[in-house]
Amino acid sequence: MAIGWFSFTCCEDSTILFTELLNEHFDEWKKLLEFRHVKVLKTKNELRDLDVAFVEGAISSEKQEEEVKKIRDNSKYLVAIGSCACTGLPSASRNEFTSEDINERIKRYMEDFDYSEKVRKLAEVIKVDDEVPGCPMGVDRFFEVLNKYLKLFKVVE
Repeated sequence: MAIGWFSFTCCEDSTILFTELLNEHFDEWKKLLEFRHVKVLKTKNELRDLDVAFVEGAISSEKQEEEVKKIRDNSKYLVAIGSCACTGLPSASRNEFTSEDINERIKRYMEDFDYSEKVRKLAEVIKVDDEVPGCPMGVDRFFEVLNKYLKLFKVVE
């Protein structure tokens, strides 16, 4: 089963947790999974024909929106990973700022990094097939979702 792991606007705690899980499960998973696009693991990544894309983080710019749409187009299934991907929060907390709250420093960051006016959860931008909520993601739920797709693609019984 070809997978990808992607990260957008968040603290990347689920990516860290995923790499920690690899400490215990890598030998098992390398027999079941093709890590086709996982930047935290390798430098040669391919965004093509993914069975499952795991996407962490909220979408905070037009560039990120284009990128996540490309991921969706190249994946059979897409799983939102962590609170920011599932709910937008806490990354989307800046959506609650009033114009009086946005001082010149914050405006400069928004312009310099070409941020959108609003931060959005993944489902506001693309179709999401499953969610693994939590900050960081819930490990039991992650295993449940991973096993669901391993069975769906007949990698395991």
